[in-house]
Amino acid sequence: MDTQERNDTYMTLKAPSEGLYKEKGSKFLAFAYPVASEEEIKQHLERIRKEYYDARHHCYAYRLGLEGNVWRANDDGEPSSTAGRPIYGQILSHELSDVLIVVVRYFGGIKLGVPGLINAYRSAAADAIEHGRIVEKVASEPFAVTFGYSVTDKVMRIIKDMGTSPGRYTADNVCRIEMEVRLKDIKRFTQRMEEAGATVEHL
Repeated sequence: MDTQERNDTYMTLKAPSEGLYKEKGSKFLAFAYPVASEEEIKQHLERIRKEYYDARHHCYAYRLGLEGNVWRANDDGEPSSTAGRPIYGQILSHELSDVLIVVVRYFGGIKLGVPGLINAYRSAAADAIEHGRIVEKVASEPFAVTFGYSVTDKVMRIIKDMGTSPGRYTADNVCRIEMEVRLKDIKRFTQRMEEAGATVEHL
């Protein structure tokens, strides 16, 4: 499908949020985060495990990208598919991506059984989402534009016209600007830049 015709927006969380569910003495603390990479997810998980080191389980699920093709659900020692999958199910039902939800369980001494666990992890994750703010996010890809001084005005005009925010800028023998271009604009952006005498490189 042409990037110009693709839907390039999706829903995610604006900021971190928290949720809570209690059942028969067990406490399920839920933490939801907007994330952009698996490296960022790893950092959140390490911090949660360190901060809540005395909890019995640190279960989680995440989903990344416009299509949500990168995802994982982890039960962290709970019976198979009783924790990570219900958490992931809440991410799907709210149609979110670029989101990590971690649910930390403190065992209360009474076993909840498979249906009870599924409900607890699902409810904790849902509570965290409900306490958050869902926003629309535009999918983009990184590009670098290289050009000579003589076409600087043309390049800057294209950037302004297309509402693209320029990032890192360097000027040596030639000028170079790095920026994020939204998916549906890539074809037109590349075409206009090349017509202006600039070289476009996908990073």
